[in-house]
Amino acid sequence: MTKPVIIDARGHLYGRLASIVAKSLLKGQSVVVVRAEEILMSGGLIRQEMKYKRFLNKRHNCNPKTSGPWHFRAPARMFWRVTRYVPLSCMQ
Repeated sequence: MTKPVIIDARGHLYGRLASIVAKSLLKGQSVVVVRAEEILMSGGLIRQEMKYKRFLNKRHNCNPKTSGPWHFRAPARMFWRVTRYVPLSCMQ
């Protein structure tokens, strides 16, 4: 078993770090990302808030209370969602 790579997310851009992490996960490497709450997002604060509120309004048609998508609020879970990791066994 290989040792996991520990990445300090402070000061990294959101999407770029996610693509690097996803690529190393696809290679089979274990990755641990710490300090996800200090990831930077490019663009202004107002623009980011508007984007996030549009994302929160996305719901399923039949029953918005019970059916997804579920919107994570914790920074670590938001980063987990954006990595879009797909195992190699599913890509056949």
